[in-house]
Amino acid sequence: MKKRYKLIGSLVAAAMGLVSCSKEGSNAVWQESGKAKVVATSTMVTDMVKIIGGDKVEVYGMMKEGVDPHSYEQTAKDVAAMNSADVIFYSGLHLEGHVQEGLERRAEKGNVYAVTDGISKDSLIKPQDDYMGYADPHVWGDPELWAETVPVVVEGLSKHLPEHAEEFKKRGEAYQKELLDLKAWAKARVSEIPENQRVLVTSHDAFFYFGSAFDFEVKGLQGVSTDHASSVKDVDDLVSFIKERGLKTIFPESSVNQKGLETVASRSGVQLSAEELFSDAMGKVGDVVEVNGEKYDRGTYIGMQKHNINTIVEGLK
Repeated sequence: MKKRYKLIGSLVAAAMGLVSCSKEGSNAVWQESGKAKVVATSTMVTDMVKIIGGDKVEVYGMMKEGVDPHSYEQTAKDVAAMNSADVIFYSGLHLEGHVQEGLERRAEKGNVYAVTDGISKDSLIKPQDDYMGYADPHVWGDPELWAETVPVVVEGLSKHLPEHAEEFKKRGEAYQKELLDLKAWAKARVSEIPENQRVLVTSHDAFFYFGSAFDFEVKGLQGVSTDHASSVKDVDDLVSFIKERGLKTIFPESSVNQKGLETVASRSGVQLSAEELFSDAMGKVGDVVEVNGEKYDRGTYIGMQKHNINTIVEGLK
């Protein structure tokens, strides 16, 4: 009987320990009391939520610079953050491949939003590979299309903090204007590249929306998801394409291993851009650079896009 009581006591203590750890984990995630607790997955979504939420929210960004969302595995801290969050935003279209199932289960609570739900299905691109039946998730390649996701964030924040709904709406509208201005700027820069040289070769198929927005032919070594490694045939086909088109520069991505593209560059005799493109993740917040007299932070969505455009223009013109 004493052994039985000891066992029960041990189980109770263990359970209390788990609860305590959970509370400590939650407290370790959130630093500012009195603000709405918001979780965002990719760096692009995190940036948008911070801009629209402003000083009314504390945002926990799950993924950091250089992290590939296709293969990202959630951490214990991520779980603690989601368990205690007031609102959760994710990109959707299976971008967060290993995390999405858990996000969809949480959606039953009514506080989880996929920002790409704001985009018309007619605007989505069907990948060349099957990609599990989903559309291409890399919608932020087109700033105008990315602007269509803003109302989802405005709605999600306003639902939880209705007293600040008008403020969120105004910030959202201002950000949408910035995104449209960004696209106009990008088109002007791209016009410096002769039309017959607008061929963009990258590490994986993350730039189809970008290509559609700015009139580029796009080729990636890997498919839409980096979960699937490139084959020998993929390398051979891309080398042949590069030689046939007479390209001079191809572009690695910050969130994808460069080894495969290095092989392609070596075999095809072209230059591998010294500057990586930001595809599935932004740069580090606070990484401010100056190009052509203009300063921008590569750790923001707008700065990420300006970096990509400037890098591509300099590499291809």
